[in-house]
Amino acid sequence: MTDRLSWGNGTLTIELEWSADSAPRIAAVRSEGTSLTMPAGLPLVDVLAVSHGHSLASDRLVHTVIGHESRYAGHDQRSTATGVELRIRLAHEDTGLEIELLLQLLHGLSVLRSSASVVNRGDGAVVLRSVPALALYLGGDNESSIRDWELHHALSDWLGEGRWLAEPFDGVRFPRLEQHLTNHNPRGEFRVISTGTWSTGKHLPVAAVGSRRLGAAWAWQVEHNGAWRWEIGEDTAGGYVALSGPTDTDHQWTQTLHPGASFSTVPVAIALADDVTAAIAQLTAYRRSTRRPHPDNAAMPVVFNDYMNTLNGDPTTEKLLPLVDAAAAVGAEIFCIDAGWYDDSGDWWDTVGEWIPSTTRFPGGLGEIIDRIRQGGMVPGLWLEPEVIGVNSPMAQRLPDDAFLQRHGERIVEHHRYHLDLRHPAARAHLDDVIDRLVRDFGIGFFKLDYNIDPGPGTDRDADSVGAGLLAHNRAHLEWLDGVLDRHPTLVLENCGSGAMRADQAMLSRLQMQSTSDQQDFLKYPPIAAAAPASMLPEQAASWAYPQPEMTEEEVAFCLATGLLGRFYVSGHLARMDARRRELVAEAVAVAKSLRGELTASTPFWPLGIPAWDAPWTALGLAVDGGALLTLWSRDPGAGLVELDLSRFAGADLTVTTIFPRSLPEWDTHWNAETGRLRVAHHAPEAGARVLRLQAAVPPTGAVSATAAHSASQTPWR
Repeated sequence: MTDRLSWGNGTLTIELEWSADSAPRIAAVRSEGTSLTMPAGLPLVDVLAVSHGHSLASDRLVHTVIGHESRYAGHDQRSTATGVELRIRLAHEDTGLEIELLLQLLHGLSVLRSSASVVNRGDGAVVLRSVPALALYLGGDNESSIRDWELHHALSDWLGEGRWLAEPFDGVRFPRLEQHLTNHNPRGEFRVISTGTWSTGKHLPVAAVGSRRLGAAWAWQVEHNGAWRWEIGEDTAGGYVALSGPTDTDHQWTQTLHPGASFSTVPVAIALADDVTAAIAQLTAYRRSTRRPHPDNAAMPVVFNDYMNTLNGDPTTEKLLPLVDAAAAVGAEIFCIDAGWYDDSGDWWDTVGEWIPSTTRFPGGLGEIIDRIRQGGMVPGLWLEPEVIGVNSPMAQRLPDDAFLQRHGERIVEHHRYHLDLRHPAARAHLDDVIDRLVRDFGIGFFKLDYNIDPGPGTDRDADSVGAGLLAHNRAHLEWLDGVLDRHPTLVLENCGSGAMRADQAMLSRLQMQSTSDQQDFLKYPPIAAAAPASMLPEQAASWAYPQPEMTEEEVAFCLATGLLGRFYVSGHLARMDARRRELVAEAVAVAKSLRGELTASTPFWPLGIPAWDAPWTALGLAVDGGALLTLWSRDPGAGLVELDLSRFAGADLTVTTIFPRSLPEWDTHWNAETGRLRVAHHAPEAGARVLRLQAAVPPTGAVSATAAHSASQTPWR
């Protein structure tokens, strides 16, 4: 006899089934306009242990012996203030493991959040090797195969963040193996992993698959500030996706569960919609709903930072005072003094960690600069790299060895820094003292929290494995951040990790803004800025605008436009600019302030498809009530003409207006309501950018709004 449970929130429904002879599994899913049936064969939860491996030898996250042998042991469901929860319990008789999967749905969203916990109820120890937080078939109909789907994922790097690509599941990635002849599952998979603590340093923990034939798409994220893995695979029943934190195979993670001990996975989230753009829109709404409450979430004050293409870590009183006055004059609301403010030597890299203001850089004291910032009506901010201690810092000797990440009894050294182990009370106490002192003594209201090293797989001090030590440190880091914001509820924290090398949802759900890159070539920034809202909220995405006095007016406008559909983040030698260029900066700041309310309810889309690194044209759209905001960059003056896919507004009377820059020549536009195409011409002999407002006088049926996005186009992300 098969038991079945239907559970959902009215927007997304999940059908689960089990029997006395089979493990619980997801049998079907339904959302608005999308319905997928799941084949049998994939257990609801897979646990890999040293004593109980795979049912067929492989490196997969799925098809483990414990997963297939686990049986239903009960479930509970309840309503919460924000949605519904289901806890389904499984038991594995041989090991005595009790496994609980926690599934959560928010009201009105087609996004499933999942995490698993494992408790040892047996008499002997069990050594865990991997526990995915969620695994499910992609689903479909009787004709479905993995080759119905196309994968969307992103490569990332310092200065080259978020380079998305689309890959069809054709005969190269997933060849037809005729596995039905062996009646065994294939052994391979396509895995994407991140090691260490740069959680977005090489790949993003955000990806999607879409099927045009099925009219369905999944988009997911692993919500962890350390090591993670997601994989796509195919078995004899169909294609699947599995999402996980650290594993033994990839991250040197094992966890010994003695009787009575437990382990919980990192959380993951997955959205279901009818295409990839709509699935990303669902994740966008989910990210917005699960952010830590903070006044900055809506206020979004404009930040000026002295680093990028400006002081570059060499602040002094002489250099800062003119910048402070210029930033105030253009309307900045926060002024952040970046790296170097604590350094007396002129070479601060390996001496960081004490965070005492320099006396040589500021003969009148740092307080003189802070007072000038306040006089300009701005909130003072400082750069910190809290998790590291330079090898030549006084703190390197004051803190005990156990306060640092270690391997084989030695402190880990990377790029002339030690790395604090935030499991240790002395490490956390030091950082708390630093934050509290700077807030108390200088009234700091903004910290840019940077992170420029990766300590590797982890620490073996006081841990079952190197990976387990790192996971515990990652979790302690999040607890520390929560503690800082609990003590200082109006303090604004920027997340920066050599640009966006640690831009995961665990961090983004807590911190107020995210630097999207350290890219200093303004012509290379557009694809980074345009792709950022696929993996973070538009209002969190701080893409640097660093105009310079020697730039042409079009180049100044280009730099400023790059950041306007996000958290506006300004740098540049404003004090050296002539009046005309400074007026352009002030104009952009005013526009940024006027857009704040719309950005916090917007949904991203891409009228030219996935942003390409070398494309002559790049576009980012944000759907807002009544239409959209659109930034269009032209990096090749010879391109001249581009046609944007705005089929979401087909049939509507679309008014196109330039909102920035208003003082430079407008670009020619022509709207074809029948085809849903907007033609834009840029005939200037240099690169340029414009920020446009698209106002739909009569919204078309199924048009995108700030709360729902749908693209009729068959081109990825349009």
